[in-house]
Amino acid sequence: MTTTASLPVTGSVHSFDISTGVDGPGTRFVAFLAGCPLRCLYCHSPDTWQRRSGQPTTADDLLTEIRRYERFIKVAHGGVTISGGEPLQQPAFTRELLRRCKDQRLHTALDTSGFLGDRADDALLAATDLVLLDIKSGDPATYRRVTRTGRLAPTVRFAHRLADSGTPIWVRFVLVPGLTDDPADVDAVATIAASVPTVERVEVLPFHRLAVPKYAALGLPFPLGGTPTPTPQLLERVRNQFRDHGLVVH
Repeated sequence: MTTTASLPVTGSVHSFDISTGVDGPGTRFVAFLAGCPLRCLYCHSPDTWQRRSGQPTTADDLLTEIRRYERFIKVAHGGVTISGGEPLQQPAFTRELLRRCKDQRLHTALDTSGFLGDRADDALLAATDLVLLDIKSGDPATYRRVTRTGRLAPTVRFAHRLADSGTPIWVRFVLVPGLTDDPADVDAVATIAASVPTVERVEVLPFHRLAVPKYAALGLPFPLGGTPTPTPQLLERVRNQFRDHGLVVH
């Protein structure tokens, strides 16, 4: 009887980087996968929207790159974060990367909007130590306005599924003046986060315009070019709204 060797698991990888303190605990190897179904008005990575913007890469090849930094990130109490784009647009590749990083005793994190959370099977969640969950709005109408294509319900459903599996969550919320700063909207996000028992913290991320050159290079207008960054007073008001729901805020 003959056997057929399994084909390598291949995905589309836009880039990778080493970061500290912004993509999970410690110093981390962050792989940015290509492709995202959302078109968020404040997106800082429009160059990752299309799968074709990445390079076909096998899990073996990316793991070889990760091993170059393995000792360093372990000493720095870090790990590996799979980001995007939207990594759950490539669930098989994401699952393979997370599983094999776990096999190397590396802390694993998944950075996702949760919009495609139904694509994450139990094996993928079992290989995930932490989910960085971007809740873009707590109001369905505002969520659709922010993302232009998305719905809030899949993200909420995914959050509760993560809680059922015992997976720790760091909620991320991008604060955009005039878009996501309405007190009722912030309270709605806080209510969602407070209802999920494995949420460990909330990160309120202030809107910025650092991606404007990327849009210009792609020949795209930046939708929020005239939007100011949040004032310190607005940031503190929003952080306090999350604290009022008993949440740890960063």
